[in-house]
Amino acid sequence: MIKIFGHLAPDTDATCSALIWEWYLRDVQGKAAQAFVLETPNTEAAFVLNRWGIDMPETLPALTADDEVVIVDTNNPAELPENVNDANIAEIIDHHLLVGGLKTKGPIKVTMRPVAATATVMSWLIGRDLDAAPDAIKGLMLSCVLSDTLEFRSPTTTPTDRALAEKLAADLNINITEYAAEMFAAKSDISHFTDAELLRLDSKKFDLGDTKLRVSVLETTSPALVMDRKDSLNAAMASVATEDGVDQVLLFVVDILNEEATLLIPNAMVKSLAEASFNTTVTGDTVVLPGIMSRKKQIIPNLKL
Repeated sequence: MIKIFGHLAPDTDATCSALIWEWYLRDVQGKAAQAFVLETPNTEAAFVLNRWGIDMPETLPALTADDEVVIVDTNNPAELPENVNDANIAEIIDHHLLVGGLKTKGPIKVTMRPVAATATVMSWLIGRDLDAAPDAIKGLMLSCVLSDTLEFRSPTTTPTDRALAEKLAADLNINITEYAAEMFAAKSDISHFTDAELLRLDSKKFDLGDTKLRVSVLETTSPALVMDRKDSLNAAMASVATEDGVDQVLLFVVDILNEEATLLIPNAMVKSLAEASFNTTVTGDTVVLPGIMSRKKQIIPNLKL
């Protein structure tokens, strides 16, 4: 059986792309395949699965050398099981920059394209078979695109992403604005997360020279809910950094509707990094960054000390 999974701290695209590919391998190509998650997905992904009547994937068991796997929505070993290189990696489907570090036992199929969502990449690979996909699969694909483009607000959005979403929405008789608002409302519900969980919820590790960072993003239509917890989040960053083996935790609160991010400033190092990276002046324990929406395209590429 082929095991399909995405990255740690799974979001909508990682969770649902694994399920889309499970459908394609199993129902179209006739192969034994199963989608998994590495951890509990975020609240938006859980909403999407419930909306389309899809069960939450099982958590991936320990990989062995006999496992054949397909990796989706990442190619970064830091976001994957520690022993992923022991397995037989058969395929990678992704839309992020090439990190390096994965090792394969034989030839591998790699599809990476500069679009906003892994599901958009999959739409090319699936081709005409997508027309016959169940509504639930089309719904998952639409959700991936709307999530990763922030309903076309993100600078990562391409005409291909938009055209795919509009076609899927028409097929499903879905109003994109209304459905995206439901998704983002689900994502904005942070009431049952601890501060440490919030800092890891949508997070990627990134090395800036010798400095190890955890770059966390909270995309929300209700930024006040996050900012009300600013002091406790700032306090939690030191312990999360120690536990996760990084030097600093950066938290960007992305206001989807106002199209800006607020970076929390817990210490002098993050203050210096913010001023160097975003050409701004920090005067308090937060700084607003107008137009900053994308970790992949606007945050990580600009980070400097």
